[in-house]
Amino acid sequence: MNANLAIEARGLSKYFGDLRAVSSLDLEVPRGKIYGFLGPNGSGKSTTIRMLCGLLTPTEGDATVLGTVIPGNSKALRPKIGYMTQKFSLFGDMSVFENLQFISEIYSYPAKDRSTRIGELLLKYDLRDQRDQLAGTMSGGQKQRLALACAVLHHPELLLLDEPTSAVDPQSRRDFWSNLFRLAESGTTIMVSTHYMDEAERCHRLAILDRGVKVADGTPQQLQASTGMHIVEVVGEDPYAAQAALIDVPEIVSVTQLGVRLRVLIPISVSDPTSLVLQALAQHRVSAAAEVTHATLEDVFVAVTLKSAERVT
Repeated sequence: MNANLAIEARGLSKYFGDLRAVSSLDLEVPRGKIYGFLGPNGSGKSTTIRMLCGLLTPTEGDATVLGTVIPGNSKALRPKIGYMTQKFSLFGDMSVFENLQFISEIYSYPAKDRSTRIGELLLKYDLRDQRDQLAGTMSGGQKQRLALACAVLHHPELLLLDEPTSAVDPQSRRDFWSNLFRLAESGTTIMVSTHYMDEAERCHRLAILDRGVKVADGTPQQLQASTGMHIVEVVGEDPYAAQAALIDVPEIVSVTQLGVRLRVLIPISVSDPTSLVLQALAQHRVSAAAEVTHATLEDVFVAVTLKSAERVT
């Protein structure tokens, strides 16, 4: 395995009866970076993470995680990883301090250093005022910070986060990501699954999953530059009428409304996408402006999942 990689997977697959949750997944996750899994519910993100941390046995394929080959050696791997789910696996009838104390015992953290480590985490994750509060009575953002503190208490080399921001407010999400960047800067490798486009853009590298298949992999900038599509932005007084005028044009593969704007995806083989859009609008007597613009990750996601659907059919 490449020493610069925290995770290297080849042909990783998981079947549940006739359901293929993950199919022939290849991954290379660099050390000390934030690697994102972007995809809708049911795309295989959680299943992949559970295989990588040894909670699920792959049906096919294998992976090397922090130098440990799985399946088969998950017991040796567990002290090296932290795992946090969207449900925040905390003990609601225990205080913040008691949750951290219990986790320190689970990971056999040196007894003489536990008090100091817990104090560091209470300070770092802004939980000092909640030290004696029952975890079950905390806000979503507070629970999130406590769950992250529990996950990193034992200084894991790899942090696996399964949609950790789905149940918190936008400010808590921003604060959470600030903490992730600090962890990555200190050398922790982070794999995080999400269905939020703005979060995916913050990752150093990401894979897009669709129905268990990896349909794209690269930095956000690389993915945005390789959609194979023109992106035409349409702005007019009546976006509904504009969408109706464009949706059935054969060369147009997708029309997505974002507020008062439309994002129109047209294959790169079309030589003059702006004229195509303007002619369709004029034929339906819709007044709107159109111009080619840069791709966003949402455009990338639409493009690659459309291609994936075409391969399936």
